[in-house]
Amino acid sequence: MEERNKQLHSIWGKWWVPIRKWFYPSWLLYETSYRFYDYAESVHPYVINQLEGIEVYIKEIGLQILAAISSIATFAICTVFLTVPACFLLYCFFTTKNVTGTTFEGKVKVYF
Repeated sequence: MEERNKQLHSIWGKWWVPIRKWFYPSWLLYETSYRFYDYAESVHPYVINQLEGIEVYIKEIGLQILAAISSIATFAICTVFLTVPACFLLYCFFTTKNVTGTTFEGKVKVYF
């Protein structure tokens, strides 16, 4: 019975096990940063188009500054509160033997 209770090796081979703990978090960091950058680029025209009425009070330069600050804030907030914690949890998932203490986790790690 104890022989069948061993952790299986990855389907990609033994060479993949040390690489995956860095590959998956870095891939997630790249993908989410790219998406959040796209969101930030979309915020700028949205602010310009939606707040044309406020342009009378803060002038054109103020509207551009507000749009730029909104874009930067969107990217920074999404990165700090979503991307960094998700990458850290994914790294912990692959470096810790059994994070959740369930058998399902062991079965899923085999495929990654």
